[in-house]
Amino acid sequence: MKIYEEILKEGTDCLTDAGIEEAALDAWYLFSYCTKMNRVTYLLNCKKEAEEVHYKEFQKCVRKRAERIPLQYIIGTQEFMGLVFQVNEQVLIPRQDTEVLVEEVLKHCRGKHVLDMCTGSGCIIISLKKMGDIGNAVGVDISPGALETAKKNAEQNQVSVTFIISDLFQAVDEKFDLIVANPPYIETDVISTLMPEVKEHEPLLALDGKEDGLYYYRRIAKEAPGYLKQGGMIFFEIGYNQGRAVKNILEESGFERVSVIGDLASLDRVVFGFLR
Repeated sequence: MKIYEEILKEGTDCLTDAGIEEAALDAWYLFSYCTKMNRVTYLLNCKKEAEEVHYKEFQKCVRKRAERIPLQYIIGTQEFMGLVFQVNEQVLIPRQDTEVLVEEVLKHCRGKHVLDMCTGSGCIIISLKKMGDIGNAVGVDISPGALETAKKNAEQNQVSVTFIISDLFQAVDEKFDLIVANPPYIETDVISTLMPEVKEHEPLLALDGKEDGLYYYRRIAKEAPGYLKQGGMIFFEIGYNQGRAVKNILEESGFERVSVIGDLASLDRVVFGFLR
């Protein structure tokens, strides 16, 4: 049997040959997942003969990653806002970019009744409930599989969130102080150009924003005034080139003081406004 150092190198080489961009890092995460070792315990054990169960499990996980299955789906979790969320192919993998949206909402949400539209894994509403001292928290999604995952994440992170299966506002029957949404916003024709990890494994329902990527922004902005209290706020995550278009959509739908916020790379990432 090979030593642990050898099997880690073998996994790294396999992922490198498969064209995985961060092969060494992904191999380490898979190795840590399979062996339950951190960097310290690895240094203490790297010259020891690997347990067969560890080697076989690591080989299986490396093969999956080489087939371009996302790392997060293999290990089953993703960190977001310092919290751990369960993920699977029913939900979009939480991105660091979305933390910009949550951080902006946290400035306004204390004590508020908040609706998270297109909740997916629940990472946005759960983070707000955990960190934002909000009132009632509601997450909506059209996917039963996504909502099952979101419910598990709320339980895991020990917060109370109501989840509703609904095609946008169809099954929503109350008004909120604040609506937040990270809807599908990728243009249909662009999806085929995305990395295999995204286009072949993440749910199309959570990616496809129709012909121009703005379909769900228009629908949500048009219907949202009927579900917001007077002076209520709406927040959207957007694509890097959608700031002006989504700002116009909100203004045409009855929102004022509409602002576009950039991310750490100074790309448009969040649009928010107030109901007139």
